[in-house]
Amino acid sequence: MILWVAGMAGVASFLFVDLHALIAAIPLPPGQAPPELPPPALLKFLSAIQPAVITSLAVAIGCWLSGKVGLHSPAAEAAANGEPIPAKLKPQILPGVIAGLVSGVAIIASWVVAKPFFSAEFITRAEDFNKFMPAITRLLYGGFTEELLLRWGFMTFLVWGLWWLFQKGEGTPKSIWFVVAIVGSALLFGIGHLPIASMLAGGLTLPIVVYVITANSIFGIVAGFLYWKKGLEAAIIAHISAHVVLICAIYLSF
Repeated sequence: MILWVAGMAGVASFLFVDLHALIAAIPLPPGQAPPELPPPALLKFLSAIQPAVITSLAVAIGCWLSGKVGLHSPAAEAAANGEPIPAKLKPQILPGVIAGLVSGVAIIASWVVAKPFFSAEFITRAEDFNKFMPAITRLLYGGFTEELLLRWGFMTFLVWGLWWLFQKGEGTPKSIWFVVAIVGSALLFGIGHLPIASMLAGGLTLPIVVYVITANSIFGIVAGFLYWKKGLEAAIIAHISAHVVLICAIYLSF
């Protein structure tokens, strides 16, 4: 329930997004009329249904399987068991903050390096599109909801599946299964950003595909190792810290 509430806070943060303006900023093919959209309140409600359902499923999967493969959310588990939370959270804070800040800088650096290979139109659209996402949504949805989806749910499921497939669920999962799951969840995160990149660019090019997958996978790999070695909260802290860097860069127009 603790993790589910955290995930729903991220989903609810989409109420702060001006979805009509966001959709209007996406370029349409020549001759295509803008879609007819429902009223703002209804649009926001409808847009929250799918992530709410998927997040609920991811939380349930993580709670069911994480302990079987040695993955944990130490602070949430301590809170659920009535144990002191600071003792479980403290070892995760510094690694999470440092990893998140470094990842944020690396993502910005990858954008700077890749920009010469993009069209001026795509750069303008991408930079403008970023500004439609409020800081609170980036921090809550990125920090909590995405980590519950990709790490707590998907990565945990991959580790468990590989463990059962290759070790018949016996003994401790081998390190290789964690590495494969980390890379797999990171690539999924990167690939998941391709549709919006395609809409903004009017189609995908090789430089855009390489940049989108690489830039978004950088953090996914870092977060996956934090989840494995430190705990889910370390990945959440890192995700929030990375977004702090990105928010600063967006408003400074990097």
